[in-house]
Amino acid sequence: MAQTDTNIVIDHGGSSWSDLWTKEDYLAIWLGFFIIAVSLIAYFGFGPREEFAKKIEAASQVQAGEVAKSPFKTIAWYKADDDVQKLKGSSSAFGKFASHWTKHPGSWKDNPLDALVKSDAQAKALNAKAMPAYEEAKAKAAAALVMAQKAEEAAGAAAFKDQALNDEATAKIADWRAVEKKVASAKKKTSEKAYNLIPSLIGLCAFFIVIFGIGITLMKKSFTEFARGFVIVFLVAVLAYMLGGQAISKQYGFGAEAWGILLGMIIANSIGTPRWVLPACQVEFFIKTGLVLLGAEVLFGKIMAIGIPGIFVAWVVTPIVLICTFIFGQKIIKMPSKTLNIVISADMSVCGTSAAIATAAACRAKKEELTLSIGLSLVFTAIMMIAMPAFIKAVGMPEILGGAWMGGTIDSTGAVAAAGAFLGDKAMYVAATIKMIQNVMIGVTAFCVALYWCTRVERQAGRTVGTGEIWHRFPKFVLGFLVASILFSLIDSNLSVGMADAMLDQGVVRGGTRLLRDWFFSLSFAAIGLSTNFRELAKYFKGGKPLILYVCGQSLNLVLTLTMAYIMFYLVFPEITAKI
Repeated sequence: MAQTDTNIVIDHGGSSWSDLWTKEDYLAIWLGFFIIAVSLIAYFGFGPREEFAKKIEAASQVQAGEVAKSPFKTIAWYKADDDVQKLKGSSSAFGKFASHWTKHPGSWKDNPLDALVKSDAQAKALNAKAMPAYEEAKAKAAAALVMAQKAEEAAGAAAFKDQALNDEATAKIADWRAVEKKVASAKKKTSEKAYNLIPSLIGLCAFFIVIFGIGITLMKKSFTEFARGFVIVFLVAVLAYMLGGQAISKQYGFGAEAWGILLGMIIANSIGTPRWVLPACQVEFFIKTGLVLLGAEVLFGKIMAIGIPGIFVAWVVTPIVLICTFIFGQKIIKMPSKTLNIVISADMSVCGTSAAIATAAACRAKKEELTLSIGLSLVFTAIMMIAMPAFIKAVGMPEILGGAWMGGTIDSTGAVAAAGAFLGDKAMYVAATIKMIQNVMIGVTAFCVALYWCTRVERQAGRTVGTGEIWHRFPKFVLGFLVASILFSLIDSNLSVGMADAMLDQGVVRGGTRLLRDWFFSLSFAAIGLSTNFRELAKYFKGGKPLILYVCGQSLNLVLTLTMAYIMFYLVFPEITAKI
């Protein structure tokens, strides 16, 4: 399907075998699978798997012995657990290589160049400044450990049969663990190193030109035109990372995604995006490849670990909110565009940008409609990321309930984890897991929208649609997302918990697929901004209907998600909540 000024570039294509290597959706799958394959081979074929297995086995034996003698987790149990947590596949040679060449600009406060270059003198000065706090935290941890040891010894002297002594030991050990977390946080601030990201960013830009350029060539587009314009798209993404890393911007949750769209729009609507840059604004190619990689992070084992409560919050509330919001937009506020209505509804109810892209492909929404939906999502994500944790703390809401509420309502996966961290580890775990469960709805939503559009909307418009059109409309990259999810779920289920965390999560994902996924998303947002014209967007804002739709839909989402989370986690399945 050719690119036009009004429609998203979506290949629904014919049924020939050539589609597998000439259509955008399939090329996104192959590129995503290539990155996944390289990461799996690098970590499991050449990584420290055997070394990790020995250490994990030793720690497991210690923990088993401690569990056998004590009714609570002892100091030795936690120290063994710490030994396992330190095992990270990303610390291998490949992990360090991948991390170095995919680094994005870091944090800064006053000087933007600090995000790109940090001298040895600057690093030493920062480390020296942070050292007193680290030493103080270590001293407190040592004192807390002594108290925990005494309490544990007292409980042991009573053969762990005195419940009061057991409770005292458990409390003292918990205090020690809390202080240890502060030590870990303080230690990170004493580990600053000098860096110069400019050479690695140049190399990364060239790498992206090659891998995406191959796809562009297979789609019978000009590699030269893409390569020339891509440099500008990449520079906007780098600048977005820099602005997102600024201290105040980070504090208020205004990250690289929002900055990418904003910067691109400023350029496009002031000096104007040069025509030679537009061939590189391959929004869908970038983000579809990123979404295939996202599948590696959606693990069925982790979904089931949180149990039925999380599934009810994510899979029951989400479709209710989506359908109600769409009906509300059509019947009450009378949205003139059904495609804009459904894209906003899916964006807000499912999981933000990812769902918006898949839904826009299924209903063939216009480029401006997708841009508007994503823009609304990013703005409200930033607001909710700050406002929801503050509200939850202010009203004294239970941590797990607050995490479930945020996981089902905040659109971005990264923002969900960050917001959950404000409340605590349990909230972060619950929020991130529910968002992961919700991500599974991307494929279901895309299929259902394609089915509805072909069987109802198109027919109502007087167009005859064959049954094969459902398959043609279904965004094929979602299949890549699902296959990646199934593959990684199978690998995860066949590894021990410690090995899965060390090699799969801390290796293949965090040291491979996620590094590139983050960049692909940032590139897509920069490309969206650079190809967006305010005058084309203005007509969709007429009467403020998109904003009203989003606010009303999100309000319904907030109420239903909180209600369902409370019922499932505290009334129906309190025993599951107690184990989290």
